[in-house]
Amino acid sequence: MAASPKEQVTRPHLERVEGRNLSGARTAGAAQVRQSARFVLLWKAPELTETATETLRRTPLYDIHLAHGGKMVPFAGYEMPVQFEGVKPEHLWTRESAGLFDVSHMGPCFLFLKDGLGTDGAHAKIAALMERLVPSNIAILKPGQGRLSVLLNESGGILDDLIITRMPGEGLDGMLYIVVNGAVKAQDWAHIERELGDEAMLQKADDRILMALQGPKAEAVLSEQFPEATDLKFMRCAYLQRGDEKIMLSRSGYTGEDGFELLLPNNAYGLGIVEDLLADERVKPIGLGARDSLRLEAGLCLYGHDMDTTRDPVEADLGWVIQKSRRERADFPGAERILKAFENGPAEKRVGIQPLERAPAREGTEIQVNGETVGIVTSGGFGPSVEKPVAMGYVRADLAQAGTRIDLMVRGKARPAEVCDLPFVQPNYKR
Repeated sequence: MAASPKEQVTRPHLERVEGRNLSGARTAGAAQVRQSARFVLLWKAPELTETATETLRRTPLYDIHLAHGGKMVPFAGYEMPVQFEGVKPEHLWTRESAGLFDVSHMGPCFLFLKDGLGTDGAHAKIAALMERLVPSNIAILKPGQGRLSVLLNESGGILDDLIITRMPGEGLDGMLYIVVNGAVKAQDWAHIERELGDEAMLQKADDRILMALQGPKAEAVLSEQFPEATDLKFMRCAYLQRGDEKIMLSRSGYTGEDGFELLLPNNAYGLGIVEDLLADERVKPIGLGARDSLRLEAGLCLYGHDMDTTRDPVEADLGWVIQKSRRERADFPGAERILKAFENGPAEKRVGIQPLERAPAREGTEIQVNGETVGIVTSGGFGPSVEKPVAMGYVRADLAQAGTRIDLMVRGKARPAEVCDLPFVQPNYKR
């Protein structure tokens, strides 16, 4: 029997699978796919829990990962590198220099009007469609501007978090560039097509290379190949052409560092860009392990763990994605529930958690006060940049103030901790 959504969210797990190609036959990389729990706890959304009999997909960068010594594990339906050199050195390298991440398992796509693309008022039309599904103001986006939002179900629960960008470039009004999470991309795309398909088309782009270059030296490295990178501010995007090749270049990421994401063609040109970047001494490949510890230090949510359909944006501390104009209009899914949470406060709230001992608190750890369970840890581990354990989770709203003392039930023993502000490291975005 499948676990309930709540059980799935709070139970970390990592399966062992065999490397196979699309025909199901063994491949030369099979030995690379192994259980790597000693390096990092990985989490998978419940919809894509792999078993040993299921075939895993490979991103276009699979062979590059093997060439650089990547230790491959199943993640969101793909064989992905959990680490190369090691989680801690990769984490610290990204904070100090530039790390290259393969995020091709995610869900980049383009949503555009069936009629009227590029005409006057086209952006207003596509924005109005998207605003049926998300609570953010998409209409006010400028060309090339992106925004984090959340896809909501009818009751205001979070189906996913996603980046929505208004396409830059002449003739592209009426088109949005959207990136959803890999573990739930099929469900997200089906939802968007079901709700908006009469008036808009969805073009999936997860057959391409999606990579992130993150860290304080990312701009200096990337501008040697793409000078346009220097002019971009945080959450801004450029649509580039190099001959026949088309590239999406965004100044964004999920590490707390300055950085970029590139959607590249899956061909010799795109692979060459990645290989050229990795040939730069300032750049190293980074695996899923460090990707997770970096986003945790930055206080950023992981869908299926720190938020899911049982949580609304207010209790997830994401109320800021709902602009005042949308609150006033109250025309988004689950508006009644969410506006009540704004007015009265949520019953629980996502907070930072600072363990006061060296033992880390992992996902699923109970939070207690005076022996009473008052919350749960949704993400936790060791923070290499701060050199101590870090975590986040949900507690009763009356206990959400920074400095509140709590107990973490680690291996059956109460370990002292306190609620703290997020993030654990200050972001270095170029605003």
